[in-house]
Amino acid sequence: MTEKCAFERRGYPPGVHGQRAHRGSKATNYSIQLREKQKVKRVYGLLEAQFRGYFEKAAKRKGVTGEVLLQMLERRLDNTVFRAGFAESRNEARQLVRHGHFLVNSKKVDLPSYLIKEGDIIEIRGKSREDVRLKDAISNLGNKVIPSWLGVEGENFRARVTALPAREEILLPINEQLIVELYSK
Repeated sequence: MTEKCAFERRGYPPGVHGQRAHRGSKATNYSIQLREKQKVKRVYGLLEAQFRGYFEKAAKRKGVTGEVLLQMLERRLDNTVFRAGFAESRNEARQLVRHGHFLVNSKKVDLPSYLIKEGDIIEIRGKSREDVRLKDAISNLGNKVIPSWLGVEGENFRARVTALPAREEILLPINEQLIVELYSK
């Protein structure tokens, strides 16, 4: 949550009936699970249908469903561009990908939901290297924490996916087990 979240600031829901509704009410398991799912959706900028699709794909794969889900979300092209430091936010990364500023394995990809694989090379297109936002992002690469699963070569305007993201490398305060429990009902 952020400091703008009214619930975090005050401890009771916003609105006229907030304090009265808060008295004697306790967060249910469902509300805690739902809040966790909404948080993850907000962080990655997904709609409900998209998120459910990722969950269903993760549930069919081998491994722990919650970890597979987070790994898939981390592997989205827009998120990878953000993690590599080529954008200041996931929203900016999404827009840059949408506008066709990136190549994946020398092919133009403009789908933010494109799932990158181990060994993929993500690079900024030739014309796009003059874009002010991308130039600023490249110049600020030294100030960013780049995950170990990405090898970034700022001077060459590229990033290589050296491995798939592990759960330990996803530093977001997320309890993915709550999401799995929510969808398991």
